[in-house]
Amino acid sequence: MSERLEQFQEIIGYHFQNKSLLKNALTHSSFANERRWKYEANNERLEFLGDAVLEVVSSDFIFHENPHMEEGKMTKLRASLVCEMSLAESAREIHLGEYLYMGHGEIRTGGAGRDSILSDAFEAVIGAIYLDGGVERAREFILKYVLSDIEKKQLFYDSKSILQEMVQSVDKERTSIVYPVIREEGPDHDKSFVVTCQINGTEYGTGRGHTKKGAEQKAAYETILMLRNQRKEK
Repeated sequence: MSERLEQFQEIIGYHFQNKSLLKNALTHSSFANERRWKYEANNERLEFLGDAVLEVVSSDFIFHENPHMEEGKMTKLRASLVCEMSLAESAREIHLGEYLYMGHGEIRTGGAGRDSILSDAFEAVIGAIYLDGGVERAREFILKYVLSDIEKKQLFYDSKSILQEMVQSVDKERTSIVYPVIREEGPDHDKSFVVTCQINGTEYGTGRGHTKKGAEQKAAYETILMLRNQRKEK
């Protein structure tokens, strides 16, 4: 167990003084429940704390980096950076799912790859770093893994709306964008959807997600990238 914790600390570039905080952050409730541990042993309380730290740090960053941005736009920008999908992608960047302690049931159903579990654990890690090293060390972690590549995260978060604007700027009258489900995968308790983005009957990007909405956002994001590349080639 200690070897796993050491490996994870090397990946994130932060070494805990109190290793039990990190273990707590990586412990999903299913793992603690199987062992009949106390509630405090799972990462839900740290998730609560990390969520608050993340909101303060991201708000402070957006406020100072955008001195003329209106309140509504700042709120939307923050939402794009700290939404479940964005945090899950940040968690995948540090291979967080590989280091979570999870119950056998969650492991069998692919819980380590689920956006909700990854985003919650990511916030728990932020909470653990805050308690162990203070707000500045938590800020460093957030700047590195959350408040980076902002343009991509904004695009990913609002990809369906951005795609709609892109295609309507070319042809307002004859634009049809649909996201048909081309297949469903997995058992009912862990189903994922694969959708394609079709514009005026032509198929573009595809996306996969545990919800149709998530899959549609990913398909729209891939489509935007495809359309941008096509425009560059012309």
